[in-house]
Amino acid sequence: MTDYNSMDDADFRKMVRDFVEAECPAELRHVSRRMHRHEVWPWTQKLVAKKWIAPGWPAEHGGMGLSVAKLLAFQEEFDRLGVSRAPDMGVVMLGPLLIKFGSETQRARFLPKILTAEEVWCQGYSEPNSGSDLASLRCEAVREGDHFIVNGQKTWTTLAQDADWIFLLVRTDKEAKKQQGISFLLVDLKTPGITRRPIRTLSGEEEFCECFFDNVKVPAENIVGKLNEGWTMAKALLGFERIFLGSPKQAQTALSRLEVVARATGAMQEEAFRDRYAQFNLDVSHLASLYSRFADELKRGGVLGPDVSVLKAFAAGLYQRITETTIEAASEIGVKQGPSPFGNESVDPMGMFHLARPATIYGGSTEVQKNILASAVLGLPGA
Repeated sequence: MTDYNSMDDADFRKMVRDFVEAECPAELRHVSRRMHRHEVWPWTQKLVAKKWIAPGWPAEHGGMGLSVAKLLAFQEEFDRLGVSRAPDMGVVMLGPLLIKFGSETQRARFLPKILTAEEVWCQGYSEPNSGSDLASLRCEAVREGDHFIVNGQKTWTTLAQDADWIFLLVRTDKEAKKQQGISFLLVDLKTPGITRRPIRTLSGEEEFCECFFDNVKVPAENIVGKLNEGWTMAKALLGFERIFLGSPKQAQTALSRLEVVARATGAMQEEAFRDRYAQFNLDVSHLASLYSRFADELKRGGVLGPDVSVLKAFAAGLYQRITETTIEAASEIGVKQGPSPFGNESVDPMGMFHLARPATIYGGSTEVQKNILASAVLGLPGA
């Protein structure tokens, strides 16, 4: 097995870049929407065959065993080349959690089928009135013999219509403090009593779903970790998620698309526009520098603190501002749905704009990030 961590960084990046450029089709690059399972299936199978489907997993569990430094480089190359993200909740979120908190039986049952993409997962966290305040969730699991009976609703469940399983945060103790009465449960979406209802977004895509649970019977052995200790695992996932959501990749890609549009329409000839573009360049550079700071902390084996929230808040707002300016620079073409030619390239300003809208919401809204910074970093009193 290849020891990727012993490779020179430049050689490693070139290896990743060469593979993607040779094997990832052009129609899966720089796509301004989330791709569905069937659309990325051939590309996913190439990653499976190369054993690159789980770069961050330890080698003993079937992953590439990449160090933090190599994992960040791997992801940065995929992002730079605009590779569409596959339905990867099982790889990115559930797999690492099972490796750390799951039982041997759970790891043996679920990890192999995540690695082959035979079973695709979705995340059941947010609920109506329990999105940013996730700890107030109400979806309930009641123990009855050797099963839990689940009732409730999840919403904004990304690509649930494509998934085979869902990992749920459920309330298992209504009397405990809200963070202390939550458990982490694995649910087969073929179980009777589950209804998935797609949500159509502003762009006309069905990227999310509402999921309803009506007396759904789930084996008790599907609970991960200890009863009522699911919040610990939820926080572990959210902290890991925020550095990747704070990556400069989206802003960098959006800025490159803005330049293409502005040069084609002549906006780049206007002094006022050049001033805005220069400011975006500075902001993207500052974001990349900030991201590197947190990434270096992970590379040293450190643990990210609450100050990582500044990264996600900064990245999301900047991404939105750049896409808004791209609409303006495209003039009347900017309101057209779908890609349009700008010079020798094709850009979808409206698709980019729509894709950026939820960036200040998912992964913890900007308002929540600011509250975390105010209380946990600056020590300001709560309202």
